[in-house]
Amino acid sequence: MAHLNYNHLYYFWMTYKRGSVTAAAQALFLTPQTVTGQIKLLEERFKGALFIRKGPKLLPTELGQLVFKYADKMFSLSYEMMDIINYSGQENQLFEVGVADALSKSLAAKVLESVIPNDGRLQLRCIESTHEMLLGQLSEHKLDMILSDCALDSDKQDTLFSKWLGECGVAFFSSEPLSEPAFPACLETRPLLIPSRRSALGRKLLSWFEEQGLSVKVMGEFDDAALMTAFGCQKGRIFVAPSIYTEDIMRDGRVYQLGTTEAIKEEYYVIFAQRMIQHPAVKRLCEQNFSELFAGIN
Repeated sequence: MAHLNYNHLYYFWMTYKRGSVTAAAQALFLTPQTVTGQIKLLEERFKGALFIRKGPKLLPTELGQLVFKYADKMFSLSYEMMDIINYSGQENQLFEVGVADALSKSLAAKVLESVIPNDGRLQLRCIESTHEMLLGQLSEHKLDMILSDCALDSDKQDTLFSKWLGECGVAFFSSEPLSEPAFPACLETRPLLIPSRRSALGRKLLSWFEEQGLSVKVMGEFDDAALMTAFGCQKGRIFVAPSIYTEDIMRDGRVYQLGTTEAIKEEYYVIFAQRMIQHPAVKRLCEQNFSELFAGIN
């Protein structure tokens, strides 16, 4: 059997995973022309097309799907091999964690602090991004786990698993006190800031407003919870946050809590990939009970 160029195979694998030559080229720090040329050489080696173009989309052929099935196993195992070497062969273990940008930094710190040993052998590296972007990095073994407020879609991510950490209701805040009308009718009196409707919490809030018969004026939607809070602290606007964040939000005394509801629940998860040897910190976290962290807020 003639030699198989694994660089060509890797470029194909990255293009398949990223969905386009341009995205793969950016991840590989190469030009799109280089990636396209390498894939063409692989197609010559296999004597068949691996992709077909349908409008703006690049779709895998039947041969491309077959090749990807094996390439995915190969490169996933190679990433796992490097992870295992990192876990067992270095004095300081690297622990790479993705934190969803909608998540409270205080909450993330408390969860991570519970599994970091005191011997100084663990080097923590945190990356903040969207839930979707972090899932992609986790699938490519660029992260050891994710902390998120979004559940895992197991139908689309059959190699990933999640552990439920806890849940809480939501609270509404403003930089100005509102005594009239009573909550929740007071939410109709000021511009409202909410999490993006792309998020689970944003969609739950919009449904709740409708169920309550509230005619609210949504001034802005935010993916970043900290940015929403910063805007909410200005000009008497009303903003919403999971009730677990109440202490942090009201710490400086400039914000008033208008009311809370348990009809909407925000849930928190740790998400990790299936591996032959799991990262020790991920194992410790999955064995932890976080009920005390969420106690008294539900």
